[in-house]
Amino acid sequence: MPRALPSLNALLAFEAAARLGSVSRAATELHVTHGAVSRHIRALEEDLRTALFQRQGRGLVLTPAGQRLRDTSTSAFAQLRDTCDELRTGTAHMPFVLGCPVSLLARWMIPRLERLMAELPELDLHLRPQETAFDESLAGLDAAVMAGEPPWPPGWRVHPLAHERIGPVASPAFAKAHRLVRSRPQALHDQALLHTLSRPDAWPSWAESMHLPAKRLKPGQGYPHLYHMIEAAVAGRGVAIAPEPLVADDLASGRLIAPWGFQDIRAQWILATPARISDPRAEPLAAWLKASFADQGQ
Repeated sequence: MPRALPSLNALLAFEAAARLGSVSRAATELHVTHGAVSRHIRALEEDLRTALFQRQGRGLVLTPAGQRLRDTSTSAFAQLRDTCDELRTGTAHMPFVLGCPVSLLARWMIPRLERLMAELPELDLHLRPQETAFDESLAGLDAAVMAGEPPWPPGWRVHPLAHERIGPVASPAFAKAHRLVRSRPQALHDQALLHTLSRPDAWPSWAESMHLPAKRLKPGQGYPHLYHMIEAAVAGRGVAIAPEPLVADDLASGRLIAPWGFQDIRAQWILATPARISDPRAEPLAAWLKASFADQGQ
Protein backbone atom coordinates (compact mmCIF):
# COMPACT_ATOMS: atom_id res chain seq x y z
CA MET A 1 0.00 0.00 0.00
CA PRO A 2 1.54 3.39 -1.00
CA ARG A 3 2.54 5.70 1.84
CA ALA A 4 0.42 8.82 2.22
CA LEU A 5 1.90 12.12 1.07
CA PRO A 6 1.46 15.35 3.00
CA SER A 7 -1.10 17.85 1.79
CA LEU A 8 -0.35 18.95 -1.77
CA ASN A 9 -1.30 22.53 -0.89
CA ALA A 10 1.14 22.45 2.02
CA LEU A 11 3.92 21.15 -0.24
CA LEU A 12 3.16 23.85 -2.83
CA ALA A 13 3.27 26.56 -0.17
CA PHE A 14 6.55 25.25 1.26
CA GLU A 15 8.18 24.85 -2.17
CA ALA A 16 7.27 28.39 -3.23
CA ALA A 17 8.48 29.91 0.06
CA ALA A 18 11.71 27.89 -0.01
CA ARG A 19 12.42 28.69 -3.68
CA LEU A 20 11.61 32.40 -3.34
CA GLY A 21 13.05 32.82 0.14
CA SER A 22 9.96 34.66 1.34
CA VAL A 23 6.50 33.79 2.62
CA SER A 24 5.14 37.06 1.19
CA ARG A 25 6.49 36.37 -2.30
CA ALA A 26 5.16 32.80 -2.12
CA ALA A 27 1.71 34.15 -1.19
CA THR A 28 1.80 36.50 -4.21
CA GLU A 29 2.80 33.72 -6.59
CA LEU A 30 0.13 31.33 -5.29
CA HIS A 31 -2.59 34.04 -5.10
CA VAL A 32 -3.27 33.36 -1.41
CA THR A 33 -2.70 35.29 1.81
CA HIS A 34 0.51 35.46 3.82
CA GLY A 35 -1.30 33.73 6.68
CA ALA A 36 -2.42 30.85 4.45
CA VAL A 37 1.16 30.11 3.41
CA SER A 38 2.33 30.25 7.02
CA ARG A 39 -0.42 27.87 8.14
CA HIS A 40 0.42 25.40 5.38
CA ILE A 41 4.09 25.41 6.36
CA ARG A 42 3.27 24.85 10.05
CA ALA A 43 0.96 21.99 9.13
CA LEU A 44 3.65 20.44 6.95
CA GLU A 45 6.22 20.67 9.77
CA GLU A 46 3.75 19.01 12.15
CA ASP A 47 3.06 16.26 9.63
CA LEU A 48 6.78 15.62 9.06
CA ARG A 49 7.65 16.17 12.74
CA THR A 50 10.60 18.34 11.89
CA ALA A 51 11.38 22.02 11.45
CA LEU A 52 11.82 23.20 7.87
CA PHE A 53 12.66 26.86 8.49
CA GLN A 54 14.52 28.83 11.16
CA ARG A 55 14.01 32.54 11.69
CA GLN A 56 17.06 34.80 11.43
CA GLY A 57 16.11 38.40 12.13
CA ARG A 58 13.24 39.17 9.80
CA GLY A 59 14.12 36.42 7.33
CA LEU A 60 13.74 32.66 7.03
CA VAL A 61 16.57 30.17 6.66
CA LEU A 62 16.04 26.56 5.64
CA THR A 63 17.08 23.83 8.04
CA PRO A 64 18.98 20.84 6.62
CA ALA A 65 15.63 18.98 6.43
CA GLY A 66 14.10 21.97 4.67
CA GLN A 67 16.94 22.05 2.14
CA ARG A 68 16.41 18.37 1.31
CA LEU A 69 12.66 18.86 0.88
CA ARG A 70 13.19 22.04 -1.16
CA ASP A 71 15.50 20.28 -3.61
CA THR A 72 13.15 17.32 -4.01
CA SER A 73 9.91 19.28 -4.19
CA THR A 74 11.25 21.92 -6.59
CA SER A 75 12.51 19.20 -8.93
CA ALA A 76 9.25 17.23 -8.67
CA PHE A 77 7.00 20.25 -9.30
CA ALA A 78 9.19 21.37 -12.21
CA GLN A 79 8.83 17.92 -13.80
CA LEU A 80 5.07 18.01 -13.25
CA ARG A 81 4.80 21.46 -14.85
CA ASP A 82 6.93 20.41 -17.81
CA THR A 83 4.89 17.24 -18.35
CA CYS A 84 1.58 19.13 -18.14
CA ASP A 85 2.87 21.72 -20.64
CA GLU A 86 3.91 18.92 -22.99
CA LEU A 87 0.50 17.29 -22.70
CA ARG A 88 -1.27 20.59 -23.34
CA THR A 89 0.90 21.22 -26.38
CA GLY A 90 0.45 17.68 -27.60
CA THR A 91 -3.34 17.92 -27.29
CA ALA A 92 -3.38 21.21 -29.15
CA HIS A 93 -1.59 19.60 -32.12
CA MET A 94 -3.60 16.39 -32.19
CA PRO A 95 -6.58 16.15 -34.56
CA PHE A 96 -9.91 17.07 -32.99
CA VAL A 97 -12.30 14.33 -34.13
CA LEU A 98 -15.87 15.61 -34.47
CA GLY A 99 -18.80 13.28 -35.12
CA CYS A 100 -21.74 14.59 -37.17
CA PRO A 101 -24.92 13.07 -38.59
CA VAL A 102 -24.38 12.34 -42.30
CA SER A 103 -27.06 14.82 -43.39
CA LEU A 104 -25.65 17.66 -41.28
CA LEU A 105 -22.15 16.80 -42.44
CA ALA A 106 -23.02 16.89 -46.14
CA ARG A 107 -25.50 19.76 -46.21
CA TRP A 108 -24.21 22.10 -43.47
CA MET A 109 -20.74 21.36 -42.10
CA ILE A 110 -18.83 20.75 -45.33
CA PRO A 111 -20.14 23.91 -47.06
CA ARG A 112 -18.94 25.91 -44.02
CA LEU A 113 -15.69 24.04 -43.47
CA GLU A 114 -13.49 26.60 -45.25
CA ARG A 115 -14.89 29.41 -43.09
CA LEU A 116 -14.46 27.34 -39.92
CA MET A 117 -10.81 26.63 -40.78
CA ALA A 118 -10.19 30.33 -41.46
CA GLU A 119 -11.78 31.44 -38.20
CA LEU A 120 -10.34 28.63 -36.03
CA PRO A 121 -6.97 28.07 -37.75
CA GLU A 122 -5.41 26.23 -34.80
CA LEU A 123 -8.12 23.55 -34.77
CA ASP A 124 -7.07 20.50 -36.78
CA LEU A 125 -10.62 19.27 -37.31
CA HIS A 126 -11.33 15.74 -38.53
CA LEU A 127 -14.98 15.02 -39.37
CA ARG A 128 -16.52 11.59 -38.90
CA PRO A 129 -20.05 10.44 -39.82
CA GLN A 130 -21.91 9.64 -36.61
CA GLU A 131 -25.62 8.83 -36.50
CA THR A 132 -26.20 7.37 -33.05
CA ALA A 133 -26.58 9.30 -29.82
CA PHE A 134 -24.93 8.75 -26.41
CA ASP A 135 -23.45 5.26 -26.56
CA GLU A 136 -20.15 3.43 -26.91
CA SER A 137 -19.84 4.43 -30.56
CA LEU A 138 -18.81 7.92 -29.41
CA ALA A 139 -15.75 6.55 -27.62
CA GLY A 140 -13.32 7.47 -30.41
CA LEU A 141 -14.59 11.03 -30.76
CA ASP A 142 -13.48 14.24 -29.07
CA ALA A 143 -16.99 15.67 -29.53
CA ALA A 144 -20.22 15.08 -31.43
CA VAL A 145 -22.89 17.36 -32.86
CA MET A 146 -26.36 15.90 -32.50
CA ALA A 147 -30.01 16.75 -32.05
CA GLY A 148 -31.78 15.50 -28.92
CA GLU A 149 -33.83 16.33 -25.88
CA PRO A 150 -32.81 16.72 -22.23
CA PRO A 151 -32.28 15.29 -19.71
CA TRP A 152 -28.82 14.41 -20.95
CA PRO A 153 -27.11 11.24 -19.71
CA PRO A 154 -24.37 11.54 -17.06
CA GLY A 155 -20.78 11.48 -18.17
CA TRP A 156 -21.19 14.11 -20.88
CA ARG A 157 -20.66 17.87 -21.02
CA VAL A 158 -23.36 19.40 -23.22
CA HIS A 159 -22.96 22.72 -25.04
CA PRO A 160 -26.38 23.92 -26.32
CA LEU A 161 -26.14 25.28 -29.86
CA ALA A 162 -29.68 26.01 -31.05
CA HIS A 163 -33.29 24.94 -30.78
CA GLU A 164 -34.29 22.42 -33.39
CA ARG A 165 -36.47 24.21 -35.96
CA ILE A 166 -38.25 22.19 -38.62
CA GLY A 167 -40.67 22.98 -41.42
CA PRO A 168 -42.09 21.72 -44.72
CA VAL A 169 -39.98 22.45 -47.80
CA ALA A 170 -40.50 21.88 -51.50
CA SER A 171 -38.88 22.77 -54.79
CA PRO A 172 -40.40 25.67 -56.75
CA ALA A 173 -40.51 23.13 -59.59
CA PHE A 174 -42.86 20.88 -57.60
CA ALA A 175 -46.16 20.82 -59.46
CA LYS A 176 -48.23 22.00 -56.49
CA ALA A 177 -45.69 24.42 -54.98
CA HIS A 178 -47.49 27.55 -56.21
CA ARG A 179 -50.70 26.42 -54.48
CA LEU A 180 -48.91 25.74 -51.19
CA VAL A 181 -47.39 29.22 -51.05
CA ARG A 182 -50.88 30.77 -51.17
CA SER A 183 -52.51 28.25 -48.83
CA ARG A 184 -52.78 27.55 -45.12
CA PRO A 185 -50.85 24.58 -43.66
CA GLN A 186 -54.03 22.50 -43.83
CA ALA A 187 -53.33 22.19 -47.57
CA LEU A 188 -50.82 19.47 -46.67
CA HIS A 189 -53.72 17.17 -45.77
CA ASP A 190 -54.10 16.57 -49.49
CA GLN A 191 -50.41 15.79 -50.09
CA ALA A 192 -48.49 12.53 -49.89
CA LEU A 193 -45.61 13.75 -47.72
CA LEU A 194 -41.98 12.71 -48.06
CA HIS A 195 -40.58 11.30 -44.84
CA THR A 196 -37.48 9.60 -43.48
CA LEU A 197 -37.08 6.45 -41.43
CA SER A 198 -34.40 8.13 -39.32
CA ARG A 199 -36.86 10.77 -38.04
CA PRO A 200 -40.32 9.19 -37.89
CA ASP A 201 -41.62 11.80 -35.42
CA ALA A 202 -40.71 14.85 -37.52
CA TRP A 203 -44.07 15.35 -39.22
CA PRO A 204 -46.11 14.72 -36.03
CA SER A 205 -43.86 17.12 -34.07
CA TRP A 206 -44.33 19.84 -36.67
CA ALA A 207 -48.09 19.26 -36.79
CA GLU A 208 -48.26 19.54 -32.99
CA SER A 209 -46.36 22.85 -33.10
CA MET A 210 -48.83 24.17 -35.69
CA HIS A 211 -51.90 22.85 -33.79
CA LEU A 212 -52.80 20.56 -36.67
CA PRO A 213 -54.14 16.99 -36.30
CA ALA A 214 -51.17 14.78 -37.12
CA LYS A 215 -53.45 11.89 -38.04
CA ARG A 216 -54.67 13.89 -41.06
CA LEU A 217 -51.18 13.89 -42.60
CA LYS A 218 -50.64 11.23 -45.25
CA PRO A 219 -47.18 9.62 -45.57
CA GLY A 220 -45.83 9.33 -49.09
CA GLN A 221 -42.43 8.10 -50.25
CA GLY A 222 -40.09 7.18 -47.41
CA TYR A 223 -36.28 7.45 -47.47
CA PRO A 224 -33.67 5.81 -45.23
CA HIS A 225 -31.82 9.05 -44.48
CA LEU A 226 -32.70 12.70 -44.08
CA TYR A 227 -30.17 13.63 -46.74
CA HIS A 228 -31.94 11.47 -49.36
CA MET A 229 -35.35 12.90 -48.47
CA ILE A 230 -34.14 16.50 -48.86
CA GLU A 231 -32.53 15.69 -52.19
CA ALA A 232 -35.84 14.20 -53.32
CA ALA A 233 -37.57 17.45 -52.36
CA VAL A 234 -34.96 19.47 -54.29
CA ALA A 235 -35.65 17.24 -57.29
CA GLY A 236 -39.36 18.17 -57.10
CA ARG A 237 -40.58 14.81 -55.79
CA GLY A 238 -42.83 16.30 -53.11
CA VAL A 239 -42.97 18.10 -49.77
CA ALA A 240 -40.40 17.13 -47.14
CA ILE A 241 -40.06 18.01 -43.47
CA ALA A 242 -36.55 19.26 -42.71
CA PRO A 243 -34.45 20.95 -40.01
CA GLU A 244 -33.72 24.57 -40.91
CA PRO A 245 -29.89 24.29 -40.89
CA LEU A 246 -29.93 21.47 -43.43
CA VAL A 247 -31.90 23.45 -46.01
CA ALA A 248 -30.66 26.98 -45.23
CA ASP A 249 -28.38 27.09 -48.28
CA ASP A 250 -31.10 25.70 -50.57
CA LEU A 251 -33.55 28.34 -49.33
CA ALA A 252 -30.98 31.10 -49.87
CA SER A 253 -30.30 29.91 -53.44
CA GLY A 254 -33.97 29.40 -54.29
CA ARG A 255 -33.69 25.63 -54.78
CA LEU A 256 -36.27 25.14 -52.03
CA ILE A 257 -39.08 27.16 -50.51
CA ALA A 258 -40.53 26.94 -46.99
CA PRO A 259 -44.17 28.08 -47.34
CA TRP A 260 -44.81 28.37 -43.58
CA GLY A 261 -41.31 28.89 -42.23
CA PHE A 262 -39.92 26.82 -39.39
CA GLN A 263 -41.18 25.97 -35.91
CA ASP A 264 -39.27 25.26 -32.70
CA ILE A 265 -39.75 21.74 -31.35
CA ARG A 266 -38.56 20.19 -28.10
CA ALA A 267 -35.24 18.92 -29.48
CA GLN A 268 -32.00 20.92 -29.43
CA TRP A 269 -28.81 20.90 -31.43
CA ILE A 270 -25.91 20.32 -29.05
CA LEU A 271 -22.18 19.70 -28.98
CA ALA A 272 -21.44 16.83 -26.58
CA THR A 273 -17.99 16.13 -25.12
CA PRO A 274 -16.90 13.47 -22.60
CA ALA A 275 -17.05 15.00 -19.11
CA ARG A 276 -13.99 13.03 -17.99
CA ILE A 277 -11.81 14.96 -20.48
CA SER A 278 -11.47 18.72 -20.44
CA ASP A 279 -10.32 19.67 -23.94
CA PRO A 280 -9.88 23.45 -24.26
CA ARG A 281 -10.57 23.23 -28.01
CA ALA A 282 -14.23 22.35 -27.44
CA GLU A 283 -15.24 25.78 -26.11
CA PRO A 284 -14.24 27.86 -29.18
CA LEU A 285 -15.71 25.21 -31.48
CA ALA A 286 -19.01 25.29 -29.57
CA ALA A 287 -19.06 29.10 -29.77
CA TRP A 288 -18.40 28.97 -33.53
CA LEU A 289 -21.12 26.38 -34.10
CA LYS A 290 -23.62 28.33 -32.00
CA ALA A 291 -22.97 31.53 -33.94
CA SER A 292 -23.18 29.72 -37.26
CA PHE A 293 -26.48 28.02 -36.37
CA ALA A 294 -27.85 31.48 -35.54
CA ASP A 295 -26.65 32.81 -38.90
CA GLN A 296 -28.53 30.45 -41.21
CA GLY A 297 -27.92 30.73 -44.89
CA GLN A 298 -24.90 33.02 -44.61
